Amino acid sequence: MQKIEEELLRRIHEDLRDDLDEELELEVEDRKVDQIAAAEAGMVGLQDDEFRRRYFRELFRLQGELVKLQDWVVATRHKVVILFEGRDAAGKGGVIKRITQRLNPRVCRVAALPAPNDRERTQWYFQRYVSHLPAGGEIVLFDRSWYNRAGVERVMGFCTDDQYEEFFRSAPEFERMLVRSGIQLIKYWFSISDDEQRIRFLGRIHDPLKQWKLSPMDLESRRRWEEYTKAKEVMLERTHIDEAPWWIVKADDKKRARLNCIHHLLDQMPYTEVQHPTIALPDRERREDYTRNPVPEDIIVPEYY
Repeated sequence: MQKIEEELLRRIHEDLRDDLDEELELEVEDRKVDQIAAAEAGMVGLQDDEFRRRYFRELFRLQGELVKLQDWVVATRHKVVILFEGRDAAGKGGVIKRITQRLNPRVCRVAALPAPNDRERTQWYFQRYVSHLPAGGEIVLFDRSWYNRAGVERVMGFCTDDQYEEFFRSAPEFERMLVRSGIQLIKYWFSISDDEQRIRFLGRIHDPLKQWKLSPMDLESRRRWEEYTKAKEVMLERTHIDEAPWWIVKADDKKRARLNCIHHLLDQMPYTEVQHPTIALPDRERREDYTRNPVPEDIIVPEYY
């Protein structure tokens, strides 16, 4: 029993350490990866330390390629939709954050729709998603998508059997229509094990900064693990089409899942590097009659740090 508890604590600590890595990724920007490891000297073993250095190196390289992809999408007026599906705490948000982190939000945006309101419940099911589809030169990442009907709505009883069956009749045709219109549609399912989800949920429960991520619906989904598994299997079987196949990301290891997903995403598009004209910073004009007015002290933010 003691060994089980020690293993549980070890894995929770690993998850919390991963959160630290997330913050490092957001803060280090162009600092050398070796400096990251030096800043954390003694916190982890040499083997872990080396893996993290390699992880950061590869992440920054892939993000550089994503910038090239973005330039190509804009230049060619390509249209891309990427769906991210998976169980709660599977890591969808983490990989979305890494994809968008260095990109222009006017080109690459995230659609994370809330539960439908009373009006939307009376609309054609796919209608509220259509307004988020990309124009030429745009990438849209759906953090959950129309597949809610095949997952949470089915398991929680939020749709009827007829609505559920109609979804499977309509979804493949809807997606074929999108592809015929010139939209490239890529669908990812993030797959985690029963034990890994349990660890991540426990990490959220004990982390005040992440407790907001746990809703009553999330906790209920944990109880209904097997029902979600059956719903996922039916969904994959009935909506895996040639025009828009499903891709499964093994996500028990967050870092590897992020790298594998981004690498695969880049492989899905024949992008090339777009040449830009050399940028030269112009000299600032200076006029003798220019005087900068002082800023009133009472509107300056106090410097506590």
